[in-house]
Amino acid sequence: MADRVTVIGWDGSPLTAAARSALGAATLVAGAAHHLALPEVPPTAERIRLGSVALAARRITGHRGTAVVLADGDPGFFGVVRTLRAPEFGLEVEVVPGVSSVAAAFARAGMPWDDAQVVVAHRRTLRRAVNVCRAHTKVAVLTSPGAGPAELGLLMEGVHRTFVICEELGTDREQVTVVTSDKAADHTWRDPNLVIVIGGTAAVTEGGGWIAGRDPAAAPRGWTLPAESYGGLMGEGELEPLRAAQLARLGPRVGDLVWDIGCGSGAFATEAARAGAAVIAVDRDLRACERTEANARAFGLQVQIVPGTAPHVLENLPEPDVVRVGGGGVAVVSAVADRRPQRIVAHAATRDEAELVGRDLTEHGYRVECALLQSVELDTRAWTETERSVAFLLSGVLPERTA
Repeated sequence: MADRVTVIGWDGSPLTAAARSALGAATLVAGAAHHLALPEVPPTAERIRLGSVALAARRITGHRGTAVVLADGDPGFFGVVRTLRAPEFGLEVEVVPGVSSVAAAFARAGMPWDDAQVVVAHRRTLRRAVNVCRAHTKVAVLTSPGAGPAELGLLMEGVHRTFVICEELGTDREQVTVVTSDKAADHTWRDPNLVIVIGGTAAVTEGGGWIAGRDPAAAPRGWTLPAESYGGLMGEGELEPLRAAQLARLGPRVGDLVWDIGCGSGAFATEAARAGAAVIAVDRDLRACERTEANARAFGLQVQIVPGTAPHVLENLPEPDVVRVGGGGVAVVSAVADRRPQRIVAHAATRDEAELVGRDLTEHGYRVECALLQSVELDTRAWTETERSVAFLLSGVLPERTA
C-alpha cells in the first residue's frame, strides 16, 4: 500500500505550496492528461491516466511509495475522494481542495448558489437530473459524455429554461455560453462542462437563507392543504383525505416525474411539486389547466400544464415514475400501466368500478391494494356533521421496482 496518498484539487490557478510539496515527493501521480502535463509532476514518477477511479485506487493500493491523485475542482464534492476512501481499498487520504467547478461556474455567471440544487448527470441518471431541472428554478448539472447540455436540452422539451454552459473551466480554453434550453442541442459542447439551468417561477423569500437548496420553511406545513388554499373549487376526487392517502401511496420525491391526469384545481399537482418532484398536470378542461397553473405559481412551484384528453394526450409525454389518475376510468389507467410507472393511484366511486380498475392493474403485473376511505367532517362548534365523502382508493406497485 502507498505510504501516503494526497488528493489535490486543481481549479486552473497556480498550485498552493502544500500541493507543490506533495507533488514534489510523489512516486506515483494519477490524473487526467492535462493534470499529468503540469510542470510540477516529477519526471521520475509513475503516471496513471485517470479513467476509472476504482482501477487507479487498486494500483495505488499496490504501490510502495508516495501517491498523488489530481482532480479538477474540489475532489471531495462529487469527486474522487469517495471512491478512494471506499472500504475495499483501505486508503487513508489527505486532501488539498480546490475551488469546485460548481462554485467556479456560478462565479463566472455572477450568481449566488446557496439556493441551487446540484445534480450529477450520467447516462443512467440523466432522466432524474432532467426531472430536477423541471422542478427547480436553479440547478447546477455536473455533466458527463453522453449526458451533456445537448441531451439535457432534448429531454427538457416543453419546459423553457436558460442554460449557462461552462466549458473547460480553469483552462486556457474556458468558455461560458448562454443559450435557451431548446437551442442547446444545436451545438457541440466540449468536455468537461457544467450547466447552470435557470428559469421558472421562484417563491419569494426575504433575506438570506439558512439551508442550501430549497428552503422548506417557504412552504406551509402539511402534506395537503384545505380547499380554500386552492380557491375552494374541488372535485370529489380532490378532497383532502383522499389527496393525503394518494400522496402517501405514491411518495413523490426529488428526481421523480409525476403525472397528474385530471388535475382539476391542481391541488394534488401542487402538493407533489412541494415534495420536490417534477410534475406534468393534464386536463381536458382549459379552466382546470388555468387553475392548476395559477395555484402552482402562487406557491412558487414549477408544474408543466398539458391540456388535452387522456389517454391520447399521454402518448408524447416523457416517462413517469408515479402517476395519479384523477379521471378517465379504466381506459386511462390501462394506458398509464402500459408505460410502466413504478406506482399508480386511482379512485372509484363504486365497488364495481374499483374491481374493473384493480383487475386491469393486476393484468398489467401490478400488485394491487384497495381501501374504502370514508371521511366525515364535523363542525366543532356544535359537533355536527358538515360533509361526508366515500371513495375506493386503488394503488398499484410494480413488484420488481419497489426499491
